[in-house]
Amino acid sequence: MKRSIVHFDLDTFFVSVERLLNSSLIGKPIIIGGTSDRGVVSSCSYEARKFGVSSAMPMKMANYLCPEAIVVRGDMDQYTKYSDMVSDVIAESAPLYEKASIDEHYLDITGMDRFFGCYKWSKELREQIISETGLPISFGLSVNKTVSKIATGEAKPNGAIEVDNTHVKPFLHPLSIKKMPGIGDKTYRSLRTMGVDTIGTLSTIPLEVMMRVMGKNGNEIWKKSNGIDLTLVKPYSKRKSMSTERTFDKDVIDMQQLNRLLISMVEKLGYDLRNKQRLTSCVTVKIRYSNFDTHTQQKRISYTSFDHHIIEVVQELFKKVYTRRMRLRLIGVKFSHLIQGTQQLDLFDNTPQMVDLYQACDRMRNRYGYDAVRRSIAM
Repeated sequence: MKRSIVHFDLDTFFVSVERLLNSSLIGKPIIIGGTSDRGVVSSCSYEARKFGVSSAMPMKMANYLCPEAIVVRGDMDQYTKYSDMVSDVIAESAPLYEKASIDEHYLDITGMDRFFGCYKWSKELREQIISETGLPISFGLSVNKTVSKIATGEAKPNGAIEVDNTHVKPFLHPLSIKKMPGIGDKTYRSLRTMGVDTIGTLSTIPLEVMMRVMGKNGNEIWKKSNGIDLTLVKPYSKRKSMSTERTFDKDVIDMQQLNRLLISMVEKLGYDLRNKQRLTSCVTVKIRYSNFDTHTQQKRISYTSFDHHIIEVVQELFKKVYTRRMRLRLIGVKFSHLIQGTQQLDLFDNTPQMVDLYQACDRMRNRYGYDAVRRSIAM
């Protein structure tokens, strides 16, 4: 059955929110990110992009390329609020939608063409989102998630494109391989050394060659280059928290053992956060004494998914909550006030090297198992 998948993406979302809150920023080059030279660009306006500024770029380089840019620290609470407003509008109309990140949604509107016309329906929903939130948004409508996402990229800024079944390959083939989801810098460089620069050229490489050169990832890339993507739109559910607890066989009072366990818990939850593309802004530590008295301490923090930030908070909370020199029966850690978001969303004060380190560790864990990379103190 031919599917109809819409991909909605808010244009330069952080910048657009800042301009809603401060109209004097309209038309000016804006950079969202860390305000120190050690920070990283989280988002930037089209005016700043003309100077070569891009997301994940060191702030020092961005300031050099565009010295007249206005740098804004960023406010994740405001971005979450406006993201939820968009989700609420979509939820009222869409039969099935998936919130893929803080600024993008996939909608499965298969069968709706019999009643309204899928493009007309999507266009009206886009106009409603713009009217109710004031935010510019683009969409791509096609037969699967990959093609609709690429179409959205071509529709920006603030536009819409439909790619029907008969035009999928003519639409994809002239485009650069950089436009295809799943092709990062490393894969891009590998393909360029093979003489591949367009999606059309990529689609002609035999599948067995792609598998030999890139392993399992080669199969996915080859299928996407040929317009094949069977990934379903997942119904959106807003998970509020994630937690882990440990009940001891024998009550524990060893502080080094408890500290190691806390760090191990944070590491595992942090890894799960990043894999699920979530950020947390509230951390809770729970203890239960041997006499079954249970106590908790919690603290609100800036949105993050990075262990080294959260470990310090957990250690601080544990010192506050563990007030009696008594053995413990249970210890636990919880992350709450979760939002959808990738690591790029919490880069306001993190260096590119720190981001690269987390991504490298997570890739090794994904490939060899979670225990492939651990902090020595937590082992």
